Amino acid sequence: MDVRDKVIKIIADQAMIEPSDVTDDSTLEDLGIDSLGLVESIFAIEEEFDIQIPFNANEPSESDFDITNVGAIVAGIRKLVAEQTS
Repeated sequence: MDVRDKVIKIIADQAMIEPSDVTDDSTLEDLGIDSLGLVESIFAIEEEFDIQIPFNANEPSESDFDITNVGAIVAGIRKLVAEQTS
């Protein structure tokens, strides 16, 4: 399972939908994930990949981590994983 598949599974689990219903263009809002669900998803992703996501739950718009859609989240996770392994 690659990074994209793992991230989509975590997000789908949080939204209580099938991973096949999640696309790269899906926003967390489209998927019904609220701010608490976002924080829980971030924690699950950090745990799965053993990384720290630069995300401020109190000021999401101030974060350096792009959460505009699933594709952006996957790209950010790939970058963090690559930085960790280099």
